[in-house]
Amino acid sequence: MRPELQVICEASDGPEAVRKAEELKPDLIVLDIGLPKLNGIEAARRIRQLSPSSKIVVLSQNNDLDVVRAAFGTGAQGYVYKADVRSDLLPAIEAVLRGKQFVSSSLKGYEFIDTSGEKAPHRHEVLFYSNDTILLDRLTRFIATALKAGNAAIVLATKSHRDSLLQRLKAQGVDTDSALQQGTYISLDAADALSTIMVNDMPDPVRFFGGIGGSIEAAANAAKSERPQVVVFGEAVALLQAEGKADAAIRFEQLGNDLGKTHKVDILCAYPLSSFHGGEDKHIFQSICAEHSAVYSG
Repeated sequence: MRPELQVICEASDGPEAVRKAEELKPDLIVLDIGLPKLNGIEAARRIRQLSPSSKIVVLSQNNDLDVVRAAFGTGAQGYVYKADVRSDLLPAIEAVLRGKQFVSSSLKGYEFIDTSGEKAPHRHEVLFYSNDTILLDRLTRFIATALKAGNAAIVLATKSHRDSLLQRLKAQGVDTDSALQQGTYISLDAADALSTIMVNDMPDPVRFFGGIGGSIEAAANAAKSERPQVVVFGEAVALLQAEGKADAAIRFEQLGNDLGKTHKVDILCAYPLSSFHGGEDKHIFQSICAEHSAVYSG
């Protein structure tokens, strides 16, 4: 190790790593993704909130690109594959301390999203609606605008909402049959999507990025515009909230924000106002709002 690099602490599990990071505020943290009790991805997310100036290099024996994306989605700046640790760890530390991103060279196929500030920030908006007409009016505009511009759209919704949306899009002259066939319009059942992402009643970051992130990449590749944009509508969060799993819904929203760091995507979420019950749900409502770039109610 270079003499100018000083190890000030070691941690044996995820919760301890989070506590020490909050206490010591180190310049850099090398974080093993396989930490016990709390995995490295979730630990990185919490550390970024408690010690935002600390830079993070993730160390992992997993070379799956979905895991790499999940790690960078937390705000980590480096990813070192353990098989390459001897050659890559020190260069990763040096790069990250200089403000650069680093990923092991053996992980072919990973592309960084430009974070120089030239790319407009992604939108992650939420609609709280009092009836289905308000929801479907907004949703139809959101999806139709994207498809007519040659972009792509993904909908994760209930069957009734997906069926009603399809009828409205056709009425507006959107060629949904071609869009579905070409893969620029992907319509998924929200409950089915949740069943592939949830682990122990919480969304799993790797499954989230592998499932939804994979769909976004497929849709973007199918889009016809010069700089393809993907829009995503999701009400899986509303299903979680209706089941009394507010923490899972908020975590899902946070993963949506992480998605915007690694994919060119705009997101619209929706919750029925009837799923919130006065003062007792005020904190939940405010927490959901805090995860979005804009909030609408109608």
